[in-house]
Amino acid sequence: MKIRCFQKGFNYSQDGRGNRLVLHLQGCNLRCPWCANPEGISPAGALMVDFDWLTAACCPRGAAQDGALDRAMCRSCPDKPCTAMRQKGIRLSCVEIEVDDLLSECVGASPMFFDGGGVTLTGGEVCMQLDAAKALLQGLGDRGIHRAIETNGTLPGAIELIPLVDEWIMDVKHWDDQKHRQWLGAGNANVLDALGKVCADHPDVLVRIPLMPGFNDSPADADAFAGLLGPVAARDNVRAEVLVYHEIGKAKWAQCGMEYTMSGRVAPEARGRLEAALRDAGLHVVRT
Repeated sequence: MKIRCFQKGFNYSQDGRGNRLVLHLQGCNLRCPWCANPEGISPAGALMVDFDWLTAACCPRGAAQDGALDRAMCRSCPDKPCTAMRQKGIRLSCVEIEVDDLLSECVGASPMFFDGGGVTLTGGEVCMQLDAAKALLQGLGDRGIHRAIETNGTLPGAIELIPLVDEWIMDVKHWDDQKHRQWLGAGNANVLDALGKVCADHPDVLVRIPLMPGFNDSPADADAFAGLLGPVAARDNVRAEVLVYHEIGKAKWAQCGMEYTMSGRVAPEARGRLEAALRDAGLHVVRT
């Protein structure tokens, strides 16, 4: 069984406890306009351009001309020969690897899993490659490696991973189904269903709210999030975190030939207001 990854690397405490190897799995079912990893959206991977290295020689079929890539030609190209060439101007965002080989990489990295660390699967969206993710998580657990996932919770298969995960990180992007659907391309019914199940059944849950300008950063949104999450605050297994909008991934949208449409900023007081509302509702609020 194979799995597609577009990024691998270590970080400390931002995607789970301790020092972790974070694996970004290719493919996402949402279309968040602020996405920091747009190269991870397409299940097949994205052709990414490094404009400093893009020359006509990067594409044997003539799609690279005058410092730009003709994406229409790329879409009709059946085999993407540019991705097999030794050049830096064009690359496919992801690689495909056998699950067993990736598992061996994780085991080899285990001396770095200090302070309760381990392996985190994120995306894209983990559940887009559900069977492969299950196999990898099972293998990690069999070897005693701490497992975390970061999921958007919109796919029904997410709850199948509950027994295979030691730390569960889930985005709750909006409390309103219509706005969730309008901005992101899917409603939040499955998110709320997964939220209820995981908070009831899992011992270690981190709920993340990405705070975005014009999307969910108003005083009314803060009250609504507190009302939504208040019922899960009764158990001490649930933490909440507010992540504030940034433009770190903006340049990658152009590299993928995609338009970045987000604008504006989150008011300085919005994060504190939402955190206070969550605390008042009984949530344990953290910053990682």
